[in-house]
Amino acid sequence: MNNAVLLRAAAAALGCVLVVGGAGSAFAANNDDEMGNQQVGVAVQIDAIGALTLSVASGSTALSEVASTDPDIRAFSGALPDVTVTDDRQNVPAGVFWYVTGQASALTSGQNSIDAGHLGWTPKMVIAQGNGEVAEGDPVTTVLDPDPVQGVKNNVGLVGNELLALSLDAQSAAAVGSWTAGADLLLKVPKTVAPGAYSGTITITLWEGEQTSP
Repeated sequence: MNNAVLLRAAAAALGCVLVVGGAGSAFAANNDDEMGNQQVGVAVQIDAIGALTLSVASGSTALSEVASTDPDIRAFSGALPDVTVTDDRQNVPAGVFWYVTGQASALTSGQNSIDAGHLGWTPKMVIAQGNGEVAEGDPVTTVLDPDPVQGVKNNVGLVGNELLALSLDAQSAAAVGSWTAGADLLLKVPKTVAPGAYSGTITITLWEGEQTSP
């Protein structure tokens, strides 16, 4: 048998294979039975765009001695690093407010310690913007100071969470977007305080709440 005959035979065989294959596919397509099904649930959490956030310009500050008006007291002053609250949320719920507080630890030097009540501050808005949507907190004086206002005991130092800044209307504040506050720090200690390099921390916290009807 010559090559031409072999090629024709091979082509004929291939054609048969293709025809049989096509017939098999058609048969399968016409006889599919549904043998049952299962459903798969799909869930996705789509968070709101933006957030209410807090940032502090620096992680440390230093106090320097200043003149004291009381011969029995030594005074040291400094500044709290700028504290910025940013609200870039697209939707801020009505009746929501936020505020920033500060609380100091004791200042320690080896075995010696100065209680947080000896450290006070005077909050202030660093960047003037908006129309009063955010206000600074009241001054907090030290335990070595007299009451600054009659009947209002604010000479407690930064022992508890003391107010640095407050927005009673988060919606209005968010329209401006960013707010920066600071504070003048003042440490007062007895003249007999033990010398040393004292250190401690002030914890700055951002809170959010919702006003409720009485």
